[in-house]
Amino acid sequence: MIIVTGATGFIGSCLISRLNQENFNAIIAVDDFSREDKLANLEGKRILERVDREEFFDWLDDNYHEIEFLFHIGARTDTTEFDRSIFEHLNVEYSKKIWQKCIDYQIPLVYASSAATYGLGELGYDDNESLIPQLKPLNPYGDSKNEFDKWVLEQEKHPFFWAGLKFFNVYGPNEYHKNRMASVIYHAFCQINQKGSMKLFRSHHPNFADGEQMRDFIYVKDVVEVCVFLMHHRRNSGIYNLGSGKARTFLDLANNTFLAMGITPQIEFIDTPEDIRDKYQYYTQASMSKLRSIGYTQPFQSLETGIEDYVKNYLIPGNTL
Repeated sequence: MIIVTGATGFIGSCLISRLNQENFNAIIAVDDFSREDKLANLEGKRILERVDREEFFDWLDDNYHEIEFLFHIGARTDTTEFDRSIFEHLNVEYSKKIWQKCIDYQIPLVYASSAATYGLGELGYDDNESLIPQLKPLNPYGDSKNEFDKWVLEQEKHPFFWAGLKFFNVYGPNEYHKNRMASVIYHAFCQINQKGSMKLFRSHHPNFADGEQMRDFIYVKDVVEVCVFLMHHRRNSGIYNLGSGKARTFLDLANNTFLAMGITPQIEFIDTPEDIRDKYQYYTQASMSKLRSIGYTQPFQSLETGIEDYVKNYLIPGNTL
C-alpha cells in the first residue's frame, strides 16, 4: 500500500494518477472528504481505501505492516489565512505525528514543503539546509512550512528515507477548487475565457517593468515525476527545491495562455493591492543542482509546453488528470 495525504487536492490527486500509471493501485487516500468540491479529482482513479485525516493515525496503527511508502502532500496552503492555530494543527503538529509514525514503523516518507519559506528571497533560493533557520517567510503559511523543516533538521531520529520538497509555483490540472490560491495560469484562462482579456499586476519596483515580474513556474506533471523518482530512489535524504530552475515573466505566462487558446493577447495592468504590495515577490528561481546531484536527470517542461498541455488537454475540455 502507498499512502497519499491531501488525496483530493491538486498535487495529491495528480500523484495518485501517476502512481496508477505504474500499476500502484493499492492507494490509501487520506483527506477531509467533506469537501465535495474536490471529490471529482478522485474520479476514475484506482484507490484501495479512503481514510479521513482525523482518523488516519488510528488506521495507521492497525495497518502499518502493509505500508510501502507515505507521501504527505496534504496541508493548509492558503497564504491569505492568518489564523496561526489552523496552520499549527494541520501543517506542523500533524506533520510531526506523521514523521514519528514513519520512524516507529520504518516507512519511507516524502513530504510537501514550500518555496514560501524563502520569503522575499533575501538569502536566495538555494536549498542548502544550513540556511533554513535563517529564512524569513512572509505569512503564517510559509512560517508553518519553515517551522516543520527546521524541526525535522533538529531531530536525532529519522525515517530510514525521507525527503522534503519545496514546491515553487506549481500549476496544472486538478487545481480548479483552489479559488484565489489557484495558479496565475488558471486565473488567466478563466479571465480570457470570460472577457477575451486579462489583468496583471503593475510593477511597483524600479528594477522591473510592468509584467516583467519573474517566478519559477513548474508543471504539476514534473512535480509528480520527482515524487515517483524519490519513491524508487530511497537514498540521499534531505530537503530539496522543486521548481523548473528557470524564472519566467508574467508576460510570458499571459502570452502563452492567449496563444494556447488561439486568442490575440489583450493585457491590462492594475495596481498591486496595497495589503500585499510590501510582501510581493518580484523574482523566484529554484536552484535545482541538489536534486540533479542525486541522479534526477529528466528535463522539466518549459512554460510554453506546460501551458499548451494544460490549456488544450484539461482546461478547454474541462478534464481532470
